[in-house]
Amino acid sequence: MELRAHRFKSAVRAALADPDLQEAMADNRRFAAHVRRQVAASGGFRSLRDQAKAIKDHTLAHLDHYLEAYEAAASRRGVQVHWAATPEDAQARVVEICRSAGARRIIKGKTMIGEEMGINAALARAGLQRVETDLGEYILQLADEPPSHINGPAIHKTLRQVQALFHQHHQALGRTHYLQDPAELLAEARRLLRDRFLDADVGITGANFLIAEDGRHVLVTNEGNGDLASLLPRVRIVLASIEKVLPSLADAGTHLQLLALSATGQPLTSYTSFYGGPLDDGPEECHVVLLDNGRSEMLAGAFRPMLRCIRCAACMDNCPVYNWVGGHAYGWIYPGPMGSVWTPNLTHLEGTRDLPNACTLNGRCKEVCPMQIPLPDMLRELRNRQWQWRLVPATTRWGLRLWAALARRPRLYRAATALLARLMKRASGNRGYLRHLPLAGNWTATRDMPAPQGATFQQRWKQRKQADT
Repeated sequence: MELRAHRFKSAVRAALADPDLQEAMADNRRFAAHVRRQVAASGGFRSLRDQAKAIKDHTLAHLDHYLEAYEAAASRRGVQVHWAATPEDAQARVVEICRSAGARRIIKGKTMIGEEMGINAALARAGLQRVETDLGEYILQLADEPPSHINGPAIHKTLRQVQALFHQHHQALGRTHYLQDPAELLAEARRLLRDRFLDADVGITGANFLIAEDGRHVLVTNEGNGDLASLLPRVRIVLASIEKVLPSLADAGTHLQLLALSATGQPLTSYTSFYGGPLDDGPEECHVVLLDNGRSEMLAGAFRPMLRCIRCAACMDNCPVYNWVGGHAYGWIYPGPMGSVWTPNLTHLEGTRDLPNACTLNGRCKEVCPMQIPLPDMLRELRNRQWQWRLVPATTRWGLRLWAALARRPRLYRAATALLARLMKRASGNRGYLRHLPLAGNWTATRDMPAPQGATFQQRWKQRKQADT
């Protein structure tokens, strides 16, 4: 997916003006409220996340050891493990495996790491036919769009839009009327996809966790397509990133409970599968492609806690920014608060400078994160780096310097704020508010700013102290 984070502001304006998107995001806000209620009623959530955080911190501290252990254990099961430093390395490896297998048809499950690798475009360039089997991803394949949510990729689509897509692309069925019932749409998709499952030569899926002690990989879905894509084709390709490894099956159990509860409010996802390799009655070939793509650098720096992320999407589902602008506005694979940290680290800060500032710093994302990732702290660190690298606009830099100079001189600060308050009150006239304010266009672009009605805070405080004495 092409990086378009530099268009964030224009994308936000378009998103807020899109009635279909706003209808879809309202549904997501209701779903997020449901998940919060389930988490609150679950009991033991805090204890469970403390356990998971401790496990993940230990794993990251010994990541090289557990990755080597996973590779050795997976190899004993007949799995071929491939290391990819960059998305381009991963693309080349996947295309090579498909060509070596003589693949004609490829089925694919939902995988955000696959999106990060750019696998879809690589397969298309190689002339390899791909069919998405996750319902949301299938809808997006018909629409030729990227995901807007890491768990519900087509969450931005309304029922009307899906009905139109199916009517447009399913002409071969001979149906002339629009399907109205979501159950009918689902049945039609199942009917079309079943033949694809049976005819496929290669199945590509992601992995939620990799188990170091026995070389298995874990995949969770609520549709069952992951099992079909993993078990029916003669060649299986698993796409994962290096931080997905966990020491043991017991550790995976802890994380699976947290993932399901935080993502959907379920005690466990409908399908939770543990896969081995060809030596475990699996496909003829099994390949695991492990992506680094900057994670080693993150491991050694201030953004290491981000590697605890289990992709539950709780942060974005509870983010007041994401819940109005949707995922496409963020301009890359990962949206929401997690994306505002992941994207600058996995790409570059220069072209993603708006993302760390797409946050009110309300702290909600940190509160709901099951892995206790300090997202607001990392967003502040990215803002600090923008300042240090002179990526902040000159007007903002001069404005902050002026404020700092005044703040270091209390008398001058009080005099300046008193003068500004009088000027703002005069400029507001009889309205009591300001429609435009120089150097504060972002505040007044969509709202009116109340004008000061009297003395400044410092003046009122001084009057109160005098009255008390």
